[in-house]
Amino acid sequence: MAPLVKKFLLLFFIVQIVAIAQAEAADPAWASKVGVRKLKIKKRVFHVKDYGAVSDGRTLNTIAIQKAIDACAKKGGGKIVFAPGKYLTGSLFVKEDVFLQIDKGVEILGSQNLKDYPDIDTRVAGIEMKWPAALINIIKQENAGVSGEGIVNAQGKPFWDAYWALRKDYEAKKLRWIVDYDAKRPRTLLVSDSENILVKGLTFQQAGFWTVHVLYSKYVTVDGIVIQNNIGGHGPSTDGVDIDSSSWILVKNSDIDCNDDNFCIKAGRDWDGLRVNRPAEYIVIRDCISRKGGGLITFGSETSGGMRHILAKNLTANGTGVGIRFKSATNRGGTIEDIYIDNLKMTNVGTALEITPNWNPSYSYSTLPAGYDINTVPEHWKKMLQPVSPERGVPRFKDVYISNITVDGARKAIFADGLDQEPLRNFNFTNVDIKANNAGSIKNANGWSFTNVSIQAKDNSKVQVLQSQNVNP
Repeated sequence: MAPLVKKFLLLFFIVQIVAIAQAEAADPAWASKVGVRKLKIKKRVFHVKDYGAVSDGRTLNTIAIQKAIDACAKKGGGKIVFAPGKYLTGSLFVKEDVFLQIDKGVEILGSQNLKDYPDIDTRVAGIEMKWPAALINIIKQENAGVSGEGIVNAQGKPFWDAYWALRKDYEAKKLRWIVDYDAKRPRTLLVSDSENILVKGLTFQQAGFWTVHVLYSKYVTVDGIVIQNNIGGHGPSTDGVDIDSSSWILVKNSDIDCNDDNFCIKAGRDWDGLRVNRPAEYIVIRDCISRKGGGLITFGSETSGGMRHILAKNLTANGTGVGIRFKSATNRGGTIEDIYIDNLKMTNVGTALEITPNWNPSYSYSTLPAGYDINTVPEHWKKMLQPVSPERGVPRFKDVYISNITVDGARKAIFADGLDQEPLRNFNFTNVDIKANNAGSIKNANGWSFTNVSIQAKDNSKVQVLQSQNVNP
């Protein structure tokens, strides 16, 4: 073989090896294994009208729809279908091998009466406690789902209003830290302790609290959903999709407009989260859009169980508060590591990258005011007040790979504020182009690499690097 040909072949193989390595860096080998496995959908069809459901938007159909679900499950599974119309209902519980089919022209309306959402044992915002069931629940089931081109409107405004009223009262009593747990608000869809679950195609509106909560589950796919929570106002904590201490989860092709974090990873809070100690891991979020909301892709603030092996790619943010967001608190603990974020486009966001391991102190830290007896307060208060030792409470952020990011019109490029006792370690940036009003700052970081990174600030500022080592943006 001629020397020139050998050189060409050697160069060709080197290029291929580099390309494969780059592809694996952006798409780890485990990423192809996430999401729902093969579903087994029986052909049986159960019409809710046959069980007494009325599509007038006023008649409460909880019992009728649940009868259809239970009958379907008893027969071995199948589909629950609705004739076009509006169906008012409280909490529904989808069973194994049952698929709720909400087609175009069908609108599920959530009851605005809290009594129609029975209390269940669950976890909310990182704490295990009694809480109202969601509008649609898939709990301790396998091979089930909810899909269609219809609408699920949770009609959450009364729950928003009740929250704000209670918060005003609690803040005056120095109880800001517990108001989110005492103001009970139904989630829209809960997948909990379940496996092989599909959520596809639906439009969700006006969540009373979080919209889609995937908790303690595995092999779940959320595909092609639209969330429109800012219709009729801006509700508090109306997160889009929360993946909470779950594994092998795929979220794709979805579009979220909400009033808190859009796509969010969670893993428990404070003493109770450390007790459960269950990570969020093997998660892919791809080909999605965020609009209004707190963060395109958010890690935390509930980090206690740890987060690892997460890939977010091909995402777009339009007017979102923060693009890439890491947040926790010094009593929360947990290690956030092996995070891959690739091919994001952001327009008119607040901050492109924000890292705050001492986030929102008035909410994050619990202190019982004078006049209260720790022995008589509710159990979930006691969990929140349980002290966490410093060695367990400090969160750790490390081994994060951010590549192919384009940002136009941000207010700030970077705000990274690590802890004195635990720097932000090994963040790697490749092919990043940010245009912002202000460049921002990096504090308490160690070993950050920057390859082909451009940060252009309208005020001509440069990224301030404070109390850091081996960080040269």
